[in-house]
Amino acid sequence: MSQCTSCGACCVSFRVDFSVYEYEEGGGDVPAGLASPITEHTCRMRGTDHSPPRCAALYGKTGEKAICGIYEWRPSPCREFEEGSPACEQARRRHCLPALNV
Repeated sequence: MSQCTSCGACCVSFRVDFSVYEYEEGGGDVPAGLASPITEHTCRMRGTDHSPPRCAALYGKTGEKAICGIYEWRPSPCREFEEGSPACEQARRRHCLPALNV
């Protein structure tokens, strides 16, 4: 299993906004109970606008055993987030996790 599907640092570091067309009620796959419309064009994953953020779809403890409960249905920002990218490393540092060697 890659760190990307078990770390969860990104899920507790960033706000996640995405197109309403990815939202279940807009014809997409992101479950309606885990996101909410922000504008007529944008939805946001619940919990990611809190301080500190924590995506409502995240289960487990960050850095130890964290998993996305909607991994197959996650929105595009989550699909596009790259393991080992500068943003990934920033999130890992924020949660005192070691850098990845990818």
